Amino acid sequence: MSHRESWKMQHERLHVKHRGHEAMHAEMVLILIATLVVAQIVLVQWKQRHCRSYNMVTLLQMWVVPLYFTIKLYWWRFLSTWGMFSVITSYVIFRATRKPLSCRTPRMVYKWFLLIYKLSYAVGVIGYLAIMFTMFGFNVFFRIKAEDSMDVGVIMLFYGLYYGVMGRDFAEICSDYMASTIGYYNMGDMPSRNLNNDVCAVCGQKIFVDVDEEGIIEDTYQLSCNHTFHEFCIRGWCIVGKKQTCPYCNEKVDLKRMMNNPWERTHVLYGQLLDWLRYLVAWQPIIIGIVHGINFSLGLE
Repeated sequence: MSHRESWKMQHERLHVKHRGHEAMHAEMVLILIATLVVAQIVLVQWKQRHCRSYNMVTLLQMWVVPLYFTIKLYWWRFLSTWGMFSVITSYVIFRATRKPLSCRTPRMVYKWFLLIYKLSYAVGVIGYLAIMFTMFGFNVFFRIKAEDSMDVGVIMLFYGLYYGVMGRDFAEICSDYMASTIGYYNMGDMPSRNLNNDVCAVCGQKIFVDVDEEGIIEDTYQLSCNHTFHEFCIRGWCIVGKKQTCPYCNEKVDLKRMMNNPWERTHVLYGQLLDWLRYLVAWQPIIIGIVHGINFSLGLE
């Protein structure tokens, strides 16, 4: 018996088992909808009132929940990528939280998370295209089974979205630590120390260097507040770290103004998709667990 035939047989047995319990199923659906609505209201209020604690708890769940299912279902491929990501990211966070902060650390931090961001975006797009490839039947021309191509697409899409979420959240944590360590502005949004005109406030190195002088040779970018930075540094600060403020004076930055390439606007939409996935992965299992608990206490099966 093939896998598809076995699945169909189990599906038919499930229908026979639950036949005649329509009223009970309707009650369970109402409980599910009510729980989802209440949970959404609670999460929105929590995020608005205590955004920092909400983000930290969500990030912890995003990191732990998939690990539980990975070990339970023996997904060793995901476990290996999760392990490598966790080890390298832990080292990056360790460097970002050191005091005093090394002048090379901010650039290393943004370089790593920008790499994660681009890789996750590319893998997610490839996964999406693989799913569309299968849905339109192009797999037949290459003699690829629909189940195989669809599985590859779903897995790659999940990998891209999951590590995209994790990378963005960890990048924000590192940005917060480095901003406070660099110390160019304080709680009153005023610079706590002077920034030289030839120094990048993100990496702390000279913006313009001579040929025989040690430093970073890179294009520069000037914000609306007239502060100038290395282009790579300020794009990493604003786009990867989700920091829409100047690293020196904390003035609001127009993110759209930074995107001179129109194709980069898709990254904003991609970021919104990652925020939705964060809710799905981190909180959905807990909500479903609460629903199961309510059904069990009411004797619903």
